[in-house]
Formats: sequence, C-alpha cells, structure tokens
Amino acid sequence: MSAKNSVFLLVDHQPSLLAGVNSHPTTTVINNVTGLAKAAKVFGVPTVLTSVLSERGGKLIPQIRDVFPGQEVHDRTTLNAWEDANVVKAIRKTGAKKIVIAALWTEICLAYPALAALDEGYEVYAVTDASGGTSVEAHDMAVRRMADEGVVPITWNAVMGELQRDWSRTATIPGVAKINKEHFGAFGAILDLEEQLLSHR
Repeated sequence: MSAKNSVFLLVDHQPSLLAGVNSHPTTTVINNVTGLAKAAKVFGVPTVLTSVLSERGGKLIPQIRDVFPGQEVHDRTTLNAWEDANVVKAIRKTGAKKIVIAALWTEICLAYPALAALDEGYEVYAVTDASGGTSVEAHDMAVRRMADEGVVPITWNAVMGELQRDWSRTATIPGVAKINKEHFGAFGAILDLEEQLLSHR
C-alpha cells in the first residue's frame, strides 16, 4: 500500500448509523476514522466520501467534513456503495489498484463494497477499528467473511504506518506525529512529553 496506488473509501459515518453501532464505543470509531481521514490528507491519498439517504440519516460526521471541507459526498440509496455508479466512477478515476475502506455498518456497508471491489480485481483493505457493526457478533462475522474471501483486515494506525514506511521520509513526519498526538491515546501523550523534554534542553 502506498499513496500512489491507493484510494480511501469512507462509507456512511453518519449520526443515524453511529447510533446503531454496538461493536465498539462510538467515540472510539469517531476517533479512529478521523485519524484515518487525517492520514489520507497528510499523505495525499485520494479519498471518496459517501453517505446514504442523508436527508434522513444526517450528513457525515463533522470530524470527517472538517478534514475534507467542500469535498463532494456521494449520497446514495443503495446499501452497497459499489452499486452506485458515481462512487465507482470516482474510485476508478483515481487509477488506484488498492482500496482502503472504513464504513458503518461493518456487516453491510463495509462488507458489501469490499467484496464487490475484490471481485473486480482490486486489493481491498478493511479498516476494522474505524468501522462498527450493530453487534460484536455482526462485526466479527463480517470481518471473518471478508477475510475468508481475501479482504485484508487492518487497523487505522497500521494503515498510516504502511503509508509512512520509513522515518527517513521526513516530509510527512510532522503530520504523522500530530495525528498520533491527537488520536493515538497514551502513545500520543508520550510523543507530546518527548517534545516538551526536548524543548528544555
């Protein structure tokens, strides 16, 4: 996975769907998908945004909208984002061969497009901790189903690590450090402490 051969697809992180998430604390999902979105921005990875029936389900959460201000959100009626011609067109336009997907809910809005993209020859990564299912079982069974078919389960910070790959690539280090401080819990606090200590030398 690299910024040059990948596209991110963020599917339906909307208030109505967050309300149905029971596999993870919703604050965790929001934190993780925001970190993932910011990583896409830092590394310049093209990102396709979708919602479903936003007039009833609400817009994408503000944390994502703030990362991509003014960017088009493809609002659908289909359960499977891959069955929406505009979404698929936007993905194909990037020329990417690897798709990184996070979605609500895991068992539908993540699994359906992930498996459909896989069938069309894409290498697909499902960001399990930036997604959420309606129950722990629903999330786990969906991840198992996808993995059995060849989708790669991955976590948001592992995606960022794959994009960074080498600390000699210094241009993106400030952005990665900022994301870690804001979204990676205790490790982020340690990074902030290190910066404090270095500033007193």
